Amino acid sequence: MSSQTDPIGIFDSGIGGLTIAKSIVEAMPGEDIVYYGDTAHLPYGDKSPATITACSLRITDLLLQKNCKMIVIACNSASTAAFEAVRAHVGDRAIVMNVVDPLVASLAVHKEPHKMGLIGTRQTVRSMVYDQKIQALYPHITLVSHPTNLLASAIEEFGRNGVTDSLLSEYLSHPDLKDIQSLILACTHYPLLKDKINTFFDQKVCIIDPSDVVSASVHQTLQEHGLHNLGSMGTRHFHVSDYTDSFEKGARMFFGHTLHLEHLALE
Repeated sequence: MSSQTDPIGIFDSGIGGLTIAKSIVEAMPGEDIVYYGDTAHLPYGDKSPATITACSLRITDLLLQKNCKMIVIACNSASTAAFEAVRAHVGDRAIVMNVVDPLVASLAVHKEPHKMGLIGTRQTVRSMVYDQKIQALYPHITLVSHPTNLLASAIEEFGRNGVTDSLLSEYLSHPDLKDIQSLILACTHYPLLKDKINTFFDQKVCIIDPSDVVSASVHQTLQEHGLHNLGSMGTRHFHVSDYTDSFEKGARMFFGHTLHLEHLALE
């Protein structure tokens, strides 16, 4: 049985999930956080669903060993490929959340006919999960999804420099995204580029950032289950499956300060 003082486990293929981890820390400072970045296998977006699921289940076991009361799949590719398998594997040992469902639920504010864009990895776009859920709940929204598969890797490797900027501009210039009124950032790496995306669209497109949406959903779910930790300052532990200097620099860029990263290989 989980308790309020047990940690929240968060995992991603790399540093992208740190955008969600940071938002959770800011919203719920009393919560203990255990983060796992599967840097040995990034990016997940160009892996098969079977491979993503296998990695996700191994990470889940590590987080369960650390007595996590909740496991947040802070990766769209893993959320679309592995959520059901992870939830079945965990059973009643912890709450399992993905990044797709909270984001889709947040779209209820759009009441009128609306053209919405989505950018994400090839796995996320091919899964059609967003398309199916949005069409079922919001038939007045026209969703156009465009794969931006190299963008997460560019952010991991180069950060916010000219290489990433050029790639972003190339992707956002695609005809599929013409005349969109809003844009879903369907990869947890992309909020790092939100200002640049806003600039590209001259501030005329509503950018839908998963970070705060997922954080709010985590908060609400913990409260509903009586598991919200009301302490003043929780602990933060960050693990990676393969340590690299570039990841450490990227983690600092995402989280805003230097993080102590511990190497913890997947078995």
